[in-house]
Amino acid sequence: MVYITGDIHGDLKPIYELFERFSPSKNDIVVILGDVGVNYTGTLQDITIKREMNKLGATFFCIHGNHENRPQNIASYREMVWNGGRVLFEEDYPNILFPIDGDIFELEGKKCIVIGGAYSVDKFYRISHGYKWWYDEQPSPAIKEYVGSQTDANDIGIVFSHTCPAKYIPTECFMSCVDRSTVDNSTEEWLDTIEEKLGYTAWYVGHWHVDKRIDKMHFLFHGVETL
Repeated sequence: MVYITGDIHGDLKPIYELFERFSPSKNDIVVILGDVGVNYTGTLQDITIKREMNKLGATFFCIHGNHENRPQNIASYREMVWNGGRVLFEEDYPNILFPIDGDIFELEGKKCIVIGGAYSVDKFYRISHGYKWWYDEQPSPAIKEYVGSQTDANDIGIVFSHTCPAKYIPTECFMSCVDRSTVDNSTEEWLDTIEEKLGYTAWYVGHWHVDKRIDKMHFLFHGVETL
């Protein structure tokens, strides 16, 4: 079984609740749609979270968010092929997998593409207060080109992304303290072009901290769905 949920930001309470409710086994997969928070501090705090997730047994398929470092930047991560696509993992936590953006994975007989990253609306606050922020939080031109080639060449049924195409942005989730004129929506605008050419069955999105559905676009925060 494949379970899908949204951002946890290093707080395992929603994951514990998912396990209490559904009892995933070691053969099951839990997709977290970004901002997992296990590569945020680079300290013992990250290690503690990873150890707890490792104990739970199921495989965690973690989309890259914008409140975490890319595993490509961390020396302890290794690459392997898993269910048809490439993932990054650490030998100490083999059940926590970070898929490569643009790769396609076969889950329950469905072709699933992964598209991580987004812009942080709290970027300047984090920088000014000495909190972590990463310059490569959004998809690079190379990633966008790769995703485009993958979607042109393959029949994609499922999309896992951190943010959503621009046309689906849930404006009710805007933070009143953020000047929208400073927000970079280029990733969402680019996702519009990807969405327009895909005949997908379902598109799962995190980032916006809301549980809702618009047509085939599934927004998840602490809600849980199955593939």
